[in-house]
Amino acid sequence: MAPIKNNIVASLLLSGLAQPVAALEMTGDVAIEMRYFPGQALSSQQHGHNSSLSAEIEMVHEWDNGDQLIAFVPFARIDQGDRERTHGDIRELNWLKVADEWELRLGIRKVFWGVSESQHLVDIINQTDLVENSDGEDKLGQPMVNLALIRDWGTIDLFLLPYFRERTFPGVEGRLRLATTIDQEHALYESKYEQKHLDIALRWSHYIGDWDLGVSYFDGTNRDPDFIFNGQQLQAYYRQIQQLGLDLQATKESWLWKLEAIQRRNHDDFYHAATAGFEYSFYGIFDSNTDLGVVVEYLYDNRDKYATTPFEDDLMLGLRLALNDEQSSEALIGAVIDIDGDANVYSIEASRRLGDSWKATLEGRLFQNIESNDALYSYRQDDYLQLQLGYYF
Repeated sequence: MAPIKNNIVASLLLSGLAQPVAALEMTGDVAIEMRYFPGQALSSQQHGHNSSLSAEIEMVHEWDNGDQLIAFVPFARIDQGDRERTHGDIRELNWLKVADEWELRLGIRKVFWGVSESQHLVDIINQTDLVENSDGEDKLGQPMVNLALIRDWGTIDLFLLPYFRERTFPGVEGRLRLATTIDQEHALYESKYEQKHLDIALRWSHYIGDWDLGVSYFDGTNRDPDFIFNGQQLQAYYRQIQQLGLDLQATKESWLWKLEAIQRRNHDDFYHAATAGFEYSFYGIFDSNTDLGVVVEYLYDNRDKYATTPFEDDLMLGLRLALNDEQSSEALIGAVIDIDGDANVYSIEASRRLGDSWKATLEGRLFQNIESNDALYSYRQDDYLQLQLGYYF
């Protein structure tokens, strides 16, 4: 990542660090992860069962009666089988100034937009850290200037994004990866400014009664690359796009209604996509403290079979279980069903605290009946079960 060269930002960071160290708060976790693959990999170069070790530390320093702070969140992983998955990143390193009607943030941050469970169409600020997990939930830190204007009629967030982060991909030895390896040293760009293209984004967010609304606009380098085959490997190609997004959530007693929709345009294409659904919760089932939620979402992309995502006409069904016990035990079991074909993807995510400082997390995915024209075809042998044990401090 290019260093931050703005002298103003540097002086702000230094002035904050010069304040009394008693205001510094530090938390974090260290975790060991073990992945079990029951199937043999498609390529003999890919690893089998795999282990890794990760660490993330969050340091926050406040001063000026809490109106200013600096946050620093480094992350690192050492992986047994995939050299590309052994990596580090600065998830956050930013300064925040809070006022009555505005907030200003300078530096590296993670920003999340979205409400749906199965995919986050509107979430476009940060790049995906794909070596971490194939679900796209993990993000790289993004350099930015973010000004939030806070009014009674809503909050407007303005973003200047001066540096682009390329997506990380599993290496030759890695799983889950595409069948054809990716040349990670020579990405291609539509813009002549490449990684230094200045992207812009803005978002209005507000709540009206039971409704939470968000309308966003992005103009810049697409975080989702296309791929060009150079005769031996694939090269990521990052287009310039304009995206208009809407996220909407309504809470109606036991019902939670959700919608994410986008319109995206580039030099060659214009399309729209949406994810819509609900979650209904049964509280205190069987006269216990346990809650059970039923999740249903429909995933649509009007490009149909030409979509670059596997979710163009699919149904997501899930069950969310929360025991509401002292160990915060919870689980989400889901399936994404291809309406036009026979492909199904099953998943499980479960976690439980062990004492005051430890947490066990279970994750698994099963790919069933994946056809050769499906975007997930390269993963058809990569069913896995993952156990993570983390120590939190």
